[in-house]
Amino acid sequence: MPAPATTYERIVYKNPSEYHYMKVRLEFQDCGVGLNAAQFKQLLISALKDLFGEVDAALPLDVLTYEEKTLSAILRICSSGLVKLWSSLTLLGSYKGKNCAFRVIQVSPFLLALSGNSRELVLN
Repeated sequence: MPAPATTYERIVYKNPSEYHYMKVRLEFQDCGVGLNAAQFKQLLISALKDLFGEVDAALPLDVLTYEEKTLSAILRICSSGLVKLWSSLTLLGSYKGKNCAFRVIQVSPFLLALSGNSRELVLN
């Protein structure tokens, strides 16, 4: 007697989240460049404005945490503006004449997901 056929069910999760969270780091080609939280947020807004104009620079964007020492931050952006923010950060190339680049470390619709990184997990 043949084995019964296995059936699979495909489940697609459509994310209804209002916000997405991004963990980013700003890297400069030259060392010694520092930004405070206000300058960091202004850089984000100017990156959006340069690529998409005045209207899209008004997207609801929040800097939840900012580490001045490492120039890294956790950002909250409305889900509809995620792609615009990500592309503007990718294309940003300089700040006050100094070459720089944003590195997107993690993106998630859940803030808790950014609290840990399984790639850096150390088991004792």
